Amino acid sequence: MTDSNVNEAVKPTQILSGEHRVILRVISCLERIVDAGAREGKINGDDARSAVAFFRTFADSCHHAKEEDALFPALVARGIPRENGPIAVMLDEHEIGRAAVRAMDEAIDGASGGDDPSLVRFVHSAREYIELLRQHIAKEDEVLFPMAEGVLDDAARSELLAAFERAELAHEEGTHERMLELANGLCDKYGVAADPEHGTSPCCGHHPKA
Repeated sequence: MTDSNVNEAVKPTQILSGEHRVILRVISCLERIVDAGAREGKINGDDARSAVAFFRTFADSCHHAKEEDALFPALVARGIPRENGPIAVMLDEHEIGRAAVRAMDEAIDGASGGDDPSLVRFVHSAREYIELLRQHIAKEDEVLFPMAEGVLDDAARSELLAAFERAELAHEEGTHERMLELANGLCDKYGVAADPEHGTSPCCGHHPKA
């Protein structure tokens, strides 16, 4: 079978890569929040809370859940090892990222009030998260996703698309859209432009049309 028919439809890895573009934009917003906080001696608490909410809900509960509950098991079933390989690295980095987000969240109140130890903790955790996510996304886009496309067939892609839809439906209705609005609001405020190649919300291409 040729790939011509497959290419007409959105692939699961394209959806995940599209979500990466949104995550990277908010990562750039977080970087600006951190830089301003380091200069001024306190962070913007409201914007920091919005960024943390986005990372917890969109990046982790939505995006990472699709990878951990659907994509990675599909790859393991097709011979890509879960241990001692790229999947193991991705899973480990997901946990490191969650710990960094928790640390940011715990430091926001103090850091927004000018408490120096809290500010130091927030800045350190945020910068760790920024570096981690940029490298993590590059590894998935450039290594893991091409590897996935080498082992997934049409049936597997269809199953993954259905699993991604179920993952969206598991959240409160409108959650995905609210997170995109939150992301766009932060990006507008901090001057983070959309990726000209991918647009502002390419991740929504998998939703069924009315």
